[in-house]
Amino acid sequence: MTRPRIARRMDRVPASGIRRFFDIAAQMPDVISLGVGEPDFVTPAPIRAAGIRSLEEGRTGYTSNSGLLELRTALSDHLYARYGVRYDPETELLITVGVSEALQIAALATLNPGDEVIIPEPCFVAYPAAVIFADAEPVFVPTTVEHSFQVDPERIATAITPRTRALLLGYPNNPTGAVMPRERLTAIAELAERHDLLVFSDEIYDRLVYGVQHTCFAALPGARERTILLGGFSKAYAMTGWRLGWMAAPSDIVAAVRKVHQYAIMSAPTVAQYAGIEALRNGEPFIADMVAEYDRRRRVIVAGLNAIGLPTFEPQGAFYVFPQVAHLGMSSEVFAERLLREQQVAVIPGDTFGPSGAGFVRACYAASMEKIEAALDRIEHFVRAWT
Repeated sequence: MTRPRIARRMDRVPASGIRRFFDIAAQMPDVISLGVGEPDFVTPAPIRAAGIRSLEEGRTGYTSNSGLLELRTALSDHLYARYGVRYDPETELLITVGVSEALQIAALATLNPGDEVIIPEPCFVAYPAAVIFADAEPVFVPTTVEHSFQVDPERIATAITPRTRALLLGYPNNPTGAVMPRERLTAIAELAERHDLLVFSDEIYDRLVYGVQHTCFAALPGARERTILLGGFSKAYAMTGWRLGWMAAPSDIVAAVRKVHQYAIMSAPTVAQYAGIEALRNGEPFIADMVAEYDRRRRVIVAGLNAIGLPTFEPQGAFYVFPQVAHLGMSSEVFAERLLREQQVAVIPGDTFGPSGAGFVRACYAASMEKIEAALDRIEHFVRAWT
């Protein structure tokens, strides 16, 4: 009898629903993609120039496993200036290949088989996968549009069991655009302390907030010593293809995570690291300009979807909207597939991000205003045909 060639854990991890719709859309003409969460801005010129300069000067070898000390020092200064939380560049910061790698290797280094990790959902598709790949168990806590997709600390408390090892938070949230207020995060930090839990806090969208203030989880009272803070350069600096992220945590955690990183990756791309130094030192004006433009697009797409008859929660962060479609009498999957086939607009079914996303779809407003307005026209034609 032939033994299975594939590990059993792989049966529990579906292929990415985001990539599936992206691949379909890529094969169709005249598609407006509101699917993949990628800025339509080009990486700012000074940041590109820093990367090019590193190539021209021959800086093309490996860096330290932890990343360039100059980059880690700039990151340490940045986190302290923004959030008042200080990390030692030598021992408490690790430069990674995007936030996805940071999350996966952090899970591998800190979770044991059978551990439970509580995840509010809807959530980014990589969260449960990272937990499962570490042979741990994701435990989902639902959020609702009626409560602005903010997770209730009491619901987290009821999900805690003797096997609970960690919480995995992603705010500002992908796919909903929700932002957690400081008081709720403080209550969650107190829960984590009471039950001795780790907290993975994915804050990749920390700079993309509108009319509210982002709260860094590690900066909350008593939270730093149990928080694995995750961030990166992809969204705020329009550096998705550079694949540059980071992890900040107490030194014992970073030392363990570095072991996984050094055997799997060696070091993050050298060119990207030099570009990251420039981004941290001189990138603020570009962030301000991009956030202002995202805010303009956000207001247009929310108003447009509501006018069409797709009730849409107003996001306060990231660059996604999460309109409701269930009242049209079709599932999220059917809506997304028909919209793509009939009107050539790509969105992502909401239940790709967890059961609470059923009846919603995710649309990304990192596309140009011209594409957003054209997409709204096509969506209106589609909705009118079904109502």
